[in-house]
Amino acid sequence: MSVINNKLVVTLLSIFLFFTLTPVIIAMSLITLLTLDKQESGNVDRNTLPNVQIYAAYPNTLSSTSINLISSDARGDILKDYFQKYNSPLEPYSYYIVNLADEHNVDFRLITAIARQESNLCRFIPENTFNCWGWGIHSRGTMGFPSYEDAIKTVTEGLKNDYIDKGYNTPDEIMKKYTPLSDGSWAAAVNQFMEELE
Repeated sequence: MSVINNKLVVTLLSIFLFFTLTPVIIAMSLITLLTLDKQESGNVDRNTLPNVQIYAAYPNTLSSTSINLISSDARGDILKDYFQKYNSPLEPYSYYIVNLADEHNVDFRLITAIARQESNLCRFIPENTFNCWGWGIHSRGTMGFPSYEDAIKTVTEGLKNDYIDKGYNTPDEIMKKYTPLSDGSWAAAVNQFMEELE
């Protein structure tokens, strides 16, 4: 008999707890949802709510993202930084050198490397010549130009017409005509300076 009484007490206690706790839990859930809804409509940052985690179902379809990359020619910027690093007066002509080199199918690095070898990027040149490349320097004197722009144009066209088009394509080959008395150090330096611009 006492076993039946114990089962009856447990059953009655379970029913009492169910009907007492269930409304309290439902009420607390509704209050939490209403509080979150009010805060969301007021643009309250959910990160400021302590210990609240909100879950949502994944969408039926996954959205996709596409990125269009536009390639940009960084050579002018690289050259500009290079000239700035060495405090060269050629810095304002960075993009001009790249564009003119492309127009004549000459490596812009070659033009720059020769200027670095011959004049430390125009830091040591005969006065008022704008000749950073040792272009036309001989026993009778030094060729001068009216501006850096004219010098860049003359040297670029000269490298194309008098060297590259005649088969002198590398610094080692160019050295044979450009500075034939060099022991190879000229070409080695020009090659090194070209590598710095890669």
